Amino acid sequence: MKTLVIGSGGREHALVLALAQDPSVTEVHAAPGNPGMATTATLHDVDPMDGPAVADLAERLGIDLVVVGPEAPLVAGVGDAVTARGIASCGPSRAAAQLEGSKAFSKEVMAAAGVPTAGSATCSTQEEAAAALDAFGAPYVVKDNALAAGKGVVVTNDRDEALAHAASCDTVVIEEFLAGPEVSLFAVCDGTMAHPLQPAQDFKRIFDGGRGANTGGMGSYTPLTWAPADLVTTVMETVVQPTLDEMARRDTPFRGCLYVGLALTDAGPKVIEFNVRFGDPDIQPVLAVLDSPLGELLHAAARGRLSEVEAPRFRDGAAVSIVLASAGYPESSSKGDVIIGTETLASEPDVDVIHAGTALDDQGRLVTAGGRVLAVRATGTDVADARAKASEGVAAISFPGMQHRTDIAAEPLGVVEGAAALE
Repeated sequence: MKTLVIGSGGREHALVLALAQDPSVTEVHAAPGNPGMATTATLHDVDPMDGPAVADLAERLGIDLVVVGPEAPLVAGVGDAVTARGIASCGPSRAAAQLEGSKAFSKEVMAAAGVPTAGSATCSTQEEAAAALDAFGAPYVVKDNALAAGKGVVVTNDRDEALAHAASCDTVVIEEFLAGPEVSLFAVCDGTMAHPLQPAQDFKRIFDGGRGANTGGMGSYTPLTWAPADLVTTVMETVVQPTLDEMARRDTPFRGCLYVGLALTDAGPKVIEFNVRFGDPDIQPVLAVLDSPLGELLHAAARGRLSEVEAPRFRDGAAVSIVLASAGYPESSSKGDVIIGTETLASEPDVDVIHAGTALDDQGRLVTAGGRVLAVRATGTDVADARAKASEGVAAISFPGMQHRTDIAAEPLGVVEGAAALE
């Protein structure tokens, strides 16, 4: 099987590495990719937002499976352009991708499907936003209705801050605050059924202790030994399958990865948000312990044939990813800073360096090229062992202004990071 991964971030690098481990995958290509992917995949200079160009590339290379990584191309319909050529594309259609493209649409689907989630109001004026904030009370949760690269949410006790965020967006969804630890669950879907992956936990805030600005994610780990034993079964029965059924009823069947962001509340798991792709960095440790073929799984999902392949299997042990961010992130990012030390980890058997915002300068040096630059991913016998290895890997890498958290997977989180940030 020839595969093509669309995107250039850490999620796509992790997917490339996992696909390369599948015995049925004969070639791995990536577009546009990044310097880290170049050691595993053949890179191609294609705009990931250009559906016809992506489809042309896939056709020219004789690709059997295209995996569209980021949300923006999916919402723009790049997957539709690929499937129109008769090529399997693991990712939802433009219409189905509105589960992430529009928070209001997502809430509408959840309500119709009876999915447990936070109460909410969709607001397009300051008056509506103010009324919703008063109705739900503090802590205030305000979400940009549109795509915001994981940074469109404000959780605060400050009503003025909440109202200012609402004013900066065309439309917002204001929700009740869900108290409880957060969990990421990925379900690979074929429009009718789904196979769950192992749950993970993602650390969103920029600073230790869950403080500071929201980010796209500063680290993650799996497994969650503290989570309820029946968590996956419960979420598949009360969230994923009802959502698939509702999307099918609307003639927009969902194929690809459905990310379910959950809060484990006293009343049981409730959905914080849906995404329509693998999350970054939370998918990184999950793929590190995957013990069954990823390519076969994704190809079956794209073709509506999940019932014909085995459910994903996972190895014993644990995995941890720690993100290294550039100076100024998340408000801005520093580009062109020389990165040193990644080569020293190449021979470490349990450690990977996952590239995201990296590039090569005109002297061939590895440099920063975005906010989240790299992630150090490690596997171990348990979370503590994997965390220690990842931390050692982080210590080997440096670049000017490098930021990272030191508490990723330090202990099972019993509180939502948003709540910690409010203290």
